[in-house]
This record gives sequence, structure tokens and C-alpha cells, in this order.
Amino acid sequence: MSQEKWAALALESFDSVVASIPGFRSRDGQRRMADQVARTFAQTQLGKIEEGAPEPKKSIAVVQAGTGVGKSLAYSVPAISTALARGTRVLISTATVALQEQLVNKDLPALAQKMPVPFKFALAKGRGRFVCKLKLERLSSTGEHSEEADDLFAEEEAAQRKARPPAEKEARMQFYASMADALATGEWNGDRDSLKTPPEPEAWSPVAAEGSSCTGKHCPVFSSCTYYERRKDMVAAQVIVANHDLLLSSLGARLLPELDNCLLVLDEAHHLPQTALSQFACEMDLSRLQWIDKLTSRALRVGQLMEVEDIAELPGHSAGLRQHLTDLARLVMDIYGDALKGQKDSWGPARVRAPRGVLPEPLINPLAQVMHHASGFLDALRAISKALRAEIKDKPEEAQRLSALYAQVGTLAPRLESVHDTAQLLSQQPEMQADGSAHVPNAKWFTLEIDGDYIVVKAHASPILPGATLRHHLWSQVRGAVLTSATLTSCGGFDFFLREAGLHGDASVQTLEVASPFDYAAQGTLVAHQTQADPREAQAFTAEMVDALLNDLALVQAGALVLFTSREQMRQAVDALPSHMRSYVLVQNAMPRTMLLADHRSRVESGLPSIIFGMQSFGEGLDLPGALCESLFITKLPFAPPDDPVGESRAEWLRTSGRNPFNELVVPATAIRLAQWVGRAIRTEEDQAHVYCYDKRLVATSYGAQLLKGLPPFTLAKRTA
Repeated sequence: MSQEKWAALALESFDSVVASIPGFRSRDGQRRMADQVARTFAQTQLGKIEEGAPEPKKSIAVVQAGTGVGKSLAYSVPAISTALARGTRVLISTATVALQEQLVNKDLPALAQKMPVPFKFALAKGRGRFVCKLKLERLSSTGEHSEEADDLFAEEEAAQRKARPPAEKEARMQFYASMADALATGEWNGDRDSLKTPPEPEAWSPVAAEGSSCTGKHCPVFSSCTYYERRKDMVAAQVIVANHDLLLSSLGARLLPELDNCLLVLDEAHHLPQTALSQFACEMDLSRLQWIDKLTSRALRVGQLMEVEDIAELPGHSAGLRQHLTDLARLVMDIYGDALKGQKDSWGPARVRAPRGVLPEPLINPLAQVMHHASGFLDALRAISKALRAEIKDKPEEAQRLSALYAQVGTLAPRLESVHDTAQLLSQQPEMQADGSAHVPNAKWFTLEIDGDYIVVKAHASPILPGATLRHHLWSQVRGAVLTSATLTSCGGFDFFLREAGLHGDASVQTLEVASPFDYAAQGTLVAHQTQADPREAQAFTAEMVDALLNDLALVQAGALVLFTSREQMRQAVDALPSHMRSYVLVQNAMPRTMLLADHRSRVESGLPSIIFGMQSFGEGLDLPGALCESLFITKLPFAPPDDPVGESRAEWLRTSGRNPFNELVVPATAIRLAQWVGRAIRTEEDQAHVYCYDKRLVATSYGAQLLKGLPPFTLAKRTA
């Protein structure tokens, strides 16, 4: 079938599905988006390419679809139709659990009933969301004091475990026993998210499945493994729903469909650059090193049992690793100790960054030695792993015992990998290129915090350009993709997102902006309140802003959302609430999110006012249509925190390159974040809402005009204090 026929068939399927939905109104913008998706995926050249053949044709569409366009339908129908016609699969990646659940529980089941050709779909989750039956069996039967179980607990918990009262220890064992019973009787399917009360990370971590301690098909309980059962569902599905974290963390791991032979949809794509930075950042603990001795003794014992010759140098690598990490901790404190200790009143760990990504000379050799010994240690572990797998295969009757040995070694292996990766990033010193410009440095920083009886020093490193990282790791593999969100343009153009996502200048990329069908000028008003105080003067501004906010909140009759940029700002507003208003203000983190939203809905439906106080996570993905959000209050423009070490490093590099980080990085990023926040106000064609912004920079600065350009065209009303 030709590309034209694939595209035409996909669009016909879209039209057919839309026509079959009772009362559904056809939207021109939605069909334009569907047409772009159909053409993009029809042009994509999939599959392996023979050696010497021309480069395969790639096709990528970046589509901004305003609120109300119905983008899920616009991409899913043509993507699935094309995949079925071409005999391939669709991988949909989202940023939030809410959208994943909407797709899997609502959108795709409804679509499967209407598509002319049937299809199956599945939700992909990371291995760590599922229970490891072997770990659960050991913990529920042998107790946490056994040598085998000891490896399943993080070293950081050692002191707390020793100090636990007997009643608490007993409660934990009962908890694991109840999990094992529920799993055995079929009351629970082994998925952490399906537990009535999801456990805290401390309780879940010891029983979570993880690749480093899993023997896969050689495991004695492989045939009933929850994780691999879910993998079977994925293999049989034509549509896989994942998230950006899983997509990037599993590159090359064969967990998801191969990206050169599937159709990729990235929804909520504006999150992709930040997810990439988070995914490829790493850290290592320089203080708590007992795990090295534990891993060494286990590896030596198991290696000797398996008669692995490669363990001969393991004691030397272990001792060297421990010594040089200790040296690093001492040197870091010698160099940065005063700066770290002087931050006692800071929020979170004390932190100091290496300017321009250049580490002091005394740290260079110890880091090289850490990398050398970690690499040799990892080689020995790989040899032990290979020998264990072969033994399990040859002696299935001993699989239980051998799998336990595998887990003892494998559970601590990720720490060693993290040490190696962190040392590698830290060791990369910026070099000058032939034209005299510097290579892009990594962000490098050190932290100090007190954790119980421990003084913890950690080393951190991260790339600073998400675009370069995504080009190397993701786009080098992708053939066909659609990236979409309601906020991909910034200050009126796609350039910022394309650079951040690693797609700027890529000839295979096409962009499309589909406007919202809403009449924003008639449905909403943006009230720009101009305070006397400068927003950069936090104390004076917050006091004045809170007074203005409380006056406006007194007029709220239905649902409202107030978005803050800091905990301190929100705390001051809560403290200033008059007593009569406290009963209908719901504060983020005062109760679980689902309970808070249910209370909010209940009050509004009862005709009572209800006001949510929230921060960044409430500024995105929150759907409060109609009376649930008739008023939206933005206390301050949502600039990123100024002390983020990756952002600081990037701004520093831009300045040294003669560029302006505020105009090039800060303003465009804020524009996208502000558009997301404002997007909470109008959710349907019937909504009416007022948006209040108390930051006068929105209407009093040149960059404020750029921010306004990226917002929906509300009726603008300026107000002075």
C-alpha cells in the first residue's frame, strides 16, 4: 500500500469514528491535527535497513493543540489505523499518571469499540512497580534479620532498623505476610498501584522487582511472575501506553517496542526535555560505604562457588574503590566544607557547585581511580552473573538457591553502576575546540546533609542541554513520531521547544499549531493587578500580594484555584486567612490529592465556595471545568528556582558564550509554565472564568509582553493597587 493510501485510510478511520460518537461535534482543528498525524506516520520508513542502503526516511510532527481540540482522539485514531495497516505498533508516552489512566481506562476502550479493525492495548510500567515473589517469600517467611533478607534493605535504613521497637518489626513482617497471602489467593495481582493503600517506599523497596536481581526465565517462579505476565500482555498488544521516564530509562532494553519499527506518540511533550535531564543525571554517596564491603563479600563467596576466575582482582578493586571514595569525601570537605557548613538555614541539603563544570585539580585523580576500580568491579559482577545464569539453566532443581545468590549480588549492583556513571560525568572536563569555544560542560555539584547519625556528602553530575542528550539517545533511534501538547510554543514560536527537545534544524520535523476552539475573549478575563512593591523584593511583595489576594478571594462564590511559587508564600497566605474563610480553603498536602479534589467538588456542587491553595503540581494536569474553577489566581510569575544547579550551570555557559540566558532560557521556559497554569481556567466551551495575576511584570516589562503573547487571548483588564 502506498503512503498516500495509508494516510487516506487513516483519515477515513478518524472521520468514521467521529461520526459514530453521539452528539460529538466535528472540530476543524482536530481534523487538521488528525490529517497531520496520518501523513506523518504514512511517510515514515520503518524496519531494518540493509547495509549500504540510503538513510531511512524519518518523519516527525510537533503539534501544539490548544485546550479543547481533543488531541487524544486526533492522534490515536490515525496512529492506530496506520499501525494496523502497516503491521506495526503504536507507542504512546505521557508525562502524568492521570493521562495514562485516562487513555487506558477510558479513551482506548471506547475507541476499540468503534474502530473498524479490532486492536489490543496495554499499559507499560517499570519493573519496580511490581512485586518480586522470591523477595516477598523470603521476607514473609524468614524475617528481616536473616542474612539473605539483609541485602534487600538499603544501607541507609540500617540504623533505623536496629532502633525499631519489636512491635514495629512485627508489624512489618505481618504486612509482608498479608501481601503474600493476598498474592497467593488472587486477591492482589502483584501491582503496587492496585493495592488499596499503596505502601511507603521504605516498605515497598525490599520486595520490588528490579532488573539487577532478576534471573528472568531462569527464576523458579518465572511462570507466575507478575511482571512477566504483564510483559505478555504488552507483546500481544498493538498499542502500548508508557511514560516519558520509562521510555528514556528503557532505551536499548527491549522492554518497549523498537523505536525504528513502531509509531511513537509523545503526549504532554513539553515535559520531555526536563525528563531527559532528570533521567541522565546521577549521584554517588561519598560517606556511607559499608555496602561496598557487603557487595564484595557476597561477590567473592558466590564467585568462588561458581568457580569464576575473574574475581581474582575483586578485593583490590573493592579496597581501591572504598579508599578513593573516602579520599574524595575528605577532599570535598577540605575544598568546599566552609561553603557547605555555612548553609545551615537552607531548604534541603547544603549545596555547592563547581563553576563552569571545572573541578579543582585535587579531585581529578581520585575520580579517575574511582572510575577505574568501579569498572573492574562491574566486570567481575558481570562474570558472576553470567556463571550463575548458566548454572541455573543447567541445574533447574537448584534454581531457588541460585536465584537467591543472584539477588544477593544483584541488589547492590545498581549502587556500583551509579558510582561509575557519576565519576564518569564528573571526570569530563570542558575542553577548548579548534575555534576557541568551549565544549558544553556538565553540571557538577556536591551536597552535605545530616541523616540521623550520618553526615552525608554526595557528588552529583548532570548534562545541561536536554536537546543534545535527546538527539544522542532518543532521536537517533526514532523513525516516526508525533509530539503534542497544549503548550509547545513559547513567546509565539516553536523554536525554544525544538531546541530543548533536540529537534531544531532537523529536516524531518514539521510543526503545526492548532488553536483552541474556545472564544477566550468572551469566556475569560485576565486581571493584571499591579502592586506597588517589586515582585523581586519578596517580603514587601508577598505582604502586598496577600492583602490583594484576600480581597479578591472574599468575592469567590464557587470554585477557585490559587497557585503559589513557594511554600513560604503559601504559608503566609494561609496564616493571613480570616477565620470565616478557613473552612473553605483546601491546602495542598494537608490531605491526599484525590481526597482534596473530592472535597472541592462536593462543596461546589452543594453551592458552597471552595478554594484550593496549590503549587507547581496543581498548575498542570488539573481538570476543573465549569464552576469548579471560575476564578484562577496566579500569585507570581512562575520563574524556575534561581538556585537549581543545572539551570545555574547552563546560564553560566550561555553567558560565557556571549548569550543572554534570561532571554534565551528563562523567559521561554516561564512562558510555557505560565501557559500551563492559565490553562486551568477554561476547560470547556461553556466555561466562564476570571484569571488574576498579581505580578506587575506581566504588563510592565518587555518580556511580560512576550509572556502575554503565549497566553490565550483573554480580555485584558489592568488594575493598580
